[in-house]
Amino acid sequence: MQLYHHPFCAHSRLVRLALGEMGIAPMLIEERAWERRADFLMLDPAGTTPVLVEDDGLVVPGVDAITEYLDETRGEALGDRRLLPPDIYARVEVRRLSAWFNHKFYTEVSEPLVREKVYKRYMPRELGGGPPDMPVIRAARSNIRYHLQYIGWLLKSRNWLAGERMGYADLAAAAHISCVDYLGDVPWEEDEGAKIWYARIKSRPAFRPLLAVTMAGMPPAPCYADLDF
Repeated sequence: MQLYHHPFCAHSRLVRLALGEMGIAPMLIEERAWERRADFLMLDPAGTTPVLVEDDGLVVPGVDAITEYLDETRGEALGDRRLLPPDIYARVEVRRLSAWFNHKFYTEVSEPLVREKVYKRYMPRELGGGPPDMPVIRAARSNIRYHLQYIGWLLKSRNWLAGERMGYADLAAAAHISCVDYLGDVPWEEDEGAKIWYARIKSRPAFRPLLAVTMAGMPPAPCYADLDF
């Protein structure tokens, strides 16, 4: 199995976490989507990461398709560790919250911060590269506060974000937050419940490869790999 990804693509991180929870170690192929490589576009004309390629050559593009595919092909064998629960009502809640983080949090927080602080360092100016746009960064830093409060509110009545079992909703939230945490832009003082939840999930073995990620010229925030932050 191959996974075309970028180390700071939150959607790629979600797929890496899911595969880690399933005990699957794919061949990782780093892809800079903004380069629009012809070979990559042949796999997925949308030209975005992540893209999963199975052993038999099946191409599964995009985070939503990949997570559903992994559940359909591997989920049942996981038993109580299944990331998308078998109960239809519970599945709706997992999907709702996964969409919240993969689309809303991504648009309002993780994508602008990663784009401005990471991607633009490597992109040519004609493709949008250059110095970070500070008003965009300030807006994203402001937006993350109510997302953390929402996480804390959910956890007042649940063990995990979508219910009593950890699942895709937790992995989605953690994947996006991990990118922002690397950059030092998570105000953990905003909500103690969210902080405790994140400490629990980043202590899982599947999270270790993400905590080992580093970027030349931009070391992680001191709390990034600290399990007792």
